[in-house]
Amino acid sequence: MRHACSRVLFAVLSVAVLCAGLICGSAGAQDSVEAFYKGKQINVVVGSSAGGGYDAYARLLARHMGNFIPGNPAIIVQNMSGAGSNRAAGYVYGVAPKDGTVIGAIFPGAVLQPLLGDATGAHDPSKLIYLGSANSDQYVCFVRTDAPVKTFQDVLSQELIVGASNEGATTRDLPTVLNNVLGTKFRIVTGYAGSREITLAIERNEVQGTCGVGWTGIVTIHPEWFERGTVKVLVQLGIKGHPDLDRMKVPLAIDFARSADDRAVLELVMSQSSFGRPFVIPPGVPAERVAALRKAFLAALQDKSLLAEGEKMKLDIEPLSGEDLQTLVRRLYATPVHIVERARQALAAKPQR
Repeated sequence: MRHACSRVLFAVLSVAVLCAGLICGSAGAQDSVEAFYKGKQINVVVGSSAGGGYDAYARLLARHMGNFIPGNPAIIVQNMSGAGSNRAAGYVYGVAPKDGTVIGAIFPGAVLQPLLGDATGAHDPSKLIYLGSANSDQYVCFVRTDAPVKTFQDVLSQELIVGASNEGATTRDLPTVLNNVLGTKFRIVTGYAGSREITLAIERNEVQGTCGVGWTGIVTIHPEWFERGTVKVLVQLGIKGHPDLDRMKVPLAIDFARSADDRAVLELVMSQSSFGRPFVIPPGVPAERVAALRKAFLAALQDKSLLAEGEKMKLDIEPLSGEDLQTLVRRLYATPVHIVERARQALAAKPQR
C-alpha cells in the first residue's frame, strides 16, 4: 500500500513539475518577445504606391497591431512599388533582417508568380512565413460606361484597353490569362505603379478600364464612380462570387471556361483571391516571435476599434490566419505539373494586334 501511494505521489509531482515547466516556458517566451520588441520599430513594406487599396489595409493594420505585440513596438509603413510587388517580396525574403522587425504587404500574385513564371525570382513564396491575410478579395474587370464594351461577352469579340502594373500584378496577369484561355480581347497597357495610377489613367481616359483590381479596394478609392454610374463591373475573377456582385448579377469568368483543364487553370491563377491581402515575414524569424506576430495580426483585425475604422474606410475585413494561409500556399505549390504548365503558358503575354 505504501509503495502504491508513493507511485501516485511521484506521478502527481511529475505532472506538477511538467506543468510548471510549460508555464514557465510559455512565460519565458512571452518575456523574451516583450524584451525584444520594447522600444523597437517594425517596418511594414507595402509592395505598391501610396494611396491604393493595399496601402490602405497596411496603414490601418499598422495603426492597431502594435497594441497587441508584447513590448508594443511602433509600426511604420513604407512603400516599395515595382514588379507587381515582387520587388518588395524579394526584399523581405532576401534582404530584410530576419528578426521580426520587417513585415511585407504584398500582392497575392507575388505568391503565385514564382510558381507560374518561367524565371527564378528573388524570393521563394513557399519559404516565406505568412502572418495571414487581411481579407479574401474578389478581383473584377470594370470599364468606363462610355466605353464601347458593355458586357464581358462583348470582350470576346471587341477590344478593350485596360491599364495594368507589370508581370506578377493581378492587373497584368488576370487579363492576360483571360486572353489566352478564354480568347478575350483585352489590350493591356502596362507600367502603372499601382491601382491609384491606374484609376487616374481611367479618369483621364488614357485607358477604358482595368482588370484584376480588388472590389473592396476600388469601392474604397472611388465609391462615387459606382454611385454615379461612371463605371460598370464586367466580370468577377474569383473561385466564387462576392455577395454584392452576385446581387448585381455580375458573372464569374470561370463559368466561361470551355473545358475542365481550362477551368482548372483559371481556378489556379484566380485562387489568389482567397488571400487578397497577404502579410509575410522572412524565413528564419525566431519561432516565438512568429507566434506573437501571428497572434497580434489576428487580434488587431478582430479588434472593435480597427473594425470601426475599417468600416468608415469601406474596407472589407475578413482575416485568414497565418497557419491557414501557410497551408494554402503549400497546397498550391503541390498542384499537378500539367496544370501548372498550362497556367504558365496562359500567363505569357502574346503579341497584341
